[in-house]
Amino acid sequence: MANFDFLKKIDKDLYEIISEAEKLYASEFFEQCMGQTRRFGEQMCKSVVGARLYDESFDEMLATLKDKAVSIPEKEFVDDLYFLKKQGNISVHAAKVNKDGILALECLQRAFEAAINYAVFYKKANRSILKKQYDIELLVTREPSLKEKYTELKTEKKQNKKQTKNSVKQSYTMKPREKSDKRGVSLFWIFVGISSFVSAILMLVIMII
Repeated sequence: MANFDFLKKIDKDLYEIISEAEKLYASEFFEQCMGQTRRFGEQMCKSVVGARLYDESFDEMLATLKDKAVSIPEKEFVDDLYFLKKQGNISVHAAKVNKDGILALECLQRAFEAAINYAVFYKKANRSILKKQYDIELLVTREPSLKEKYTELKTEKKQNKKQTKNSVKQSYTMKPREKSDKRGVSLFWIFVGISSFVSAILMLVIMII
């Protein structure tokens, strides 16, 4: 499960954009995450305003929505989009890298609230999703960080290398030589003894004759 699963059937493209933002956050790319949430907000804004205004800037489309906003959900939707736009612009144009995980998390939470309003009030989705809350645990457990991925891959590589080395070592191990049986006299020495005895008798017979 993921926080934005409810968007899959409503707008798959938006779902993919915000899912990428969550992955960036889980991998600790906070600035890139904020930039992606801005993109998410702009695409939602385009969808609400309509195709005829697609060539207008994000600011112009937001101004159009703000003028038309009457209900509280509509006004909250516009406020969330303004927040995403502002923080996304700052992260993209900043001269220094600012690894602000708290601010990036707020962008994701604002994107979530905006997505709920978008789904219910603009796409007529089931109102039951209004009860949904952004789950931080789902966010941090959905995607291992790059460091964890690298460590896991490195450990797996070492284990495979060790197993291969052990297999090669075992295949070249020689069978130990069997120890000779030291019990009794070997056949060779028995043969030598008999031959000597026969030779001695023959010599004795020759001498007697």
